[in-house]
Amino acid sequence: MSHASAVADKTPSTLRGASLPSWSPYAIAAGSLALAVVIGLAGGLDSEVQWGLIAGLLFLVGTYGIAAKVEGRRQAKDRIATNLVWMAFLLAVVPLVSLLWTTIQRGVKVLDVYFLTHSMGVVADSEPGGGIYHAILGSLEQVGLATAIGAPIGILTAIYLVEYGRGSLAKAVTFFVDVMTGIPSIVAGLFILSLMLMLDMEPFGFAGSLALAILMMPVVVRSTEEMLKLVPNELREASLALGVPKWRTILKVVVPTSIGGIITGVMLAIARIAGETAPVLLLVFGNPFINANPFEGAQASLPLYIYQQYAQSAGSTAAYDRAWAASLTLIAFVMILNLVARGIARWKAPKTGR
Repeated sequence: MSHASAVADKTPSTLRGASLPSWSPYAIAAGSLALAVVIGLAGGLDSEVQWGLIAGLLFLVGTYGIAAKVEGRRQAKDRIATNLVWMAFLLAVVPLVSLLWTTIQRGVKVLDVYFLTHSMGVVADSEPGGGIYHAILGSLEQVGLATAIGAPIGILTAIYLVEYGRGSLAKAVTFFVDVMTGIPSIVAGLFILSLMLMLDMEPFGFAGSLALAILMMPVVVRSTEEMLKLVPNELREASLALGVPKWRTILKVVVPTSIGGIITGVMLAIARIAGETAPVLLLVFGNPFINANPFEGAQASLPLYIYQQYAQSAGSTAAYDRAWAASLTLIAFVMILNLVARGIARWKAPKTGR
């Protein structure tokens, strides 16, 4: 190797401009936070949220100024866009983490095996003791019946829209599914309540299941419809080219290919209706005793139990603690459903090979 070549190898490339060190965002963030605290104290701002907003604004301004000085305006704009995405992420995560932490902190006070395996029974709302076994049983039965009604109807409706739907009927079904997606839960409860009043019926658990099924169906239809659209048309054409009837192609090819996404959509729909309170309040009415028959008599549920306990918590610490413990139980139930949905989706995902 010649002397000129060795010198050329040691010369830094002029195509790469100056760059901020990797620790610079942390230093700018720390400086922005310290300056925000000083500004907050000087201005008499007591809210930590205000300090955080000021720190975020100072961080953006500081990042742009320093990056523009060292790296140029183009790279500075890229850093600002990246930081805005991270700040939006933090703004979304912080309230969720705060909610979860508050629920755990207040819910663990009375959450134990006794609380999960006993009902309120003869315990007054203002007295300590009691549990949520009757509410858990009612929620499982009501949500289970709603799933047994809403999931098959939603899946079959989605299959019709994707595989058979043509013309005005398919457009009408799509329109009403869109409308049902946005209706408030209280409207579904009022619809079932009007039928109960016409038939002179008393509150019972299955009535709540019907309202929850109405809320569940459009979610299942939309999620299943999107999963079915992801199935390649080549699979359908190959099956039909072999002489397989269309209904069997759907049953043996299309649905098995998208079953992971369909199950995930159903699980998410269950998680969506598990926390509904308004329909249950109108139709199920609540019951402090254990009622394992959803087709007769008033029945409890977790969302309704939380509402009733919190309504009685004005002069009772026990009711307040039970409300938070039931809220923690409901959050855990929804989180478990989401984890199960993700696990099934990963398990049933198409296997890719090299």
